[in-house]
Amino acid sequence: MTDNVLRMSRDIAAAASTLSDQEARYLVDAYYIMQEDRKRACSQGRAVKQSADEENAVSENSVIAWLAEQSSTLEKQIARALDKYTQAHAMGSWMREVVGIGPIISAGMLAHIDITKAPTVGHIWRYAGLDPTSKWEKGKKRPWNAGLKTLCWKAGQSFMKFSGREDCYYGRVYLERKAYEIARNDRGDNAELAGQLKEKFGKSTEAFKHLSVGKLPPGQIDARARRYAVKLFLSHMHNEWYLRHHGTPAPLPYPIAILGHAHLKVA
Repeated sequence: MTDNVLRMSRDIAAAASTLSDQEARYLVDAYYIMQEDRKRACSQGRAVKQSADEENAVSENSVIAWLAEQSSTLEKQIARALDKYTQAHAMGSWMREVVGIGPIISAGMLAHIDITKAPTVGHIWRYAGLDPTSKWEKGKKRPWNAGLKTLCWKAGQSFMKFSGREDCYYGRVYLERKAYEIARNDRGDNAELAGQLKEKFGKSTEAFKHLSVGKLPPGQIDARARRYAVKLFLSHMHNEWYLRHHGTPAPLPYPIAILGHAHLKVA
C-alpha cells in the first residue's frame, strides 16, 4: 500500500466511458463532496497556521495538508472518469466546445436529462427548477430535480467567472443581459415586484434599502442575468441533442408554434 491515493489506471479510466447515467450522477455528487472536503481542509490549515503555536502548527498542518492533497487527487481522478463518460455520450462533443461547461457540469447535465422525455426546452427548464411558474407547494412533492438545479446554478457561476473571455459565448450573454437588467431596474420597471418582496427583508438589511425605493438588489439582478444565460444554453443544448437523437429538428415551443410569437422567450 502506497502513501498516496491509488490513481486510476488506464483500464479503469477507459471503463468510465460505459458508466450508466445513475453511476455518473453518483460520481458528480461524490466530486462535489470531495471538493468541499478539500476546501475545508485548506481553510482549516490556514486557521492552524494563524492561531496555533509554531510547533503544533507544523504537526497539525502537515496532516491537514495531506488530507487536502488526497482530496485534490480524488477530485482529479473523478473528473478524468467523468470526462470519459462525456466523450462517449452523443452530446459530449458539443458540450466540450462550450467554454465554462467542464466535464463535471457536462456529465451531471447529460446524466440527469432524458431527451426522450423533453420534447421542448420548457420541459428541461421545469425539471431544472428554472420555470418561474412552477411552485413548490407545501406538502407536495418538489416539482424539480434538486441536483440538476444545483448544476444549473454552478453553470451560471461559471459563465459569470469566464465572462471576460472573448471565447465564452454564454459569458458574453450574461454580461449583455446584466446590462439590460440594470437598465430596467434603474427605470423602475421592477417597482411592483420590489414592493412585494420588501416585507420579506429586515429594515436594516442592504436588500431592504434597494427594495424600499422600488428597485431589486444587485444580487438579484446578477442572478437574473446568470439564469438567463443558463436558460439560453439549455435551449441550444436541447435543440442540438434533440436533432442528434431523433434526426429531426426539435418542435417549436408553444409560444412560437401555437401563439405565433416571433422569438423564444427566455426569462
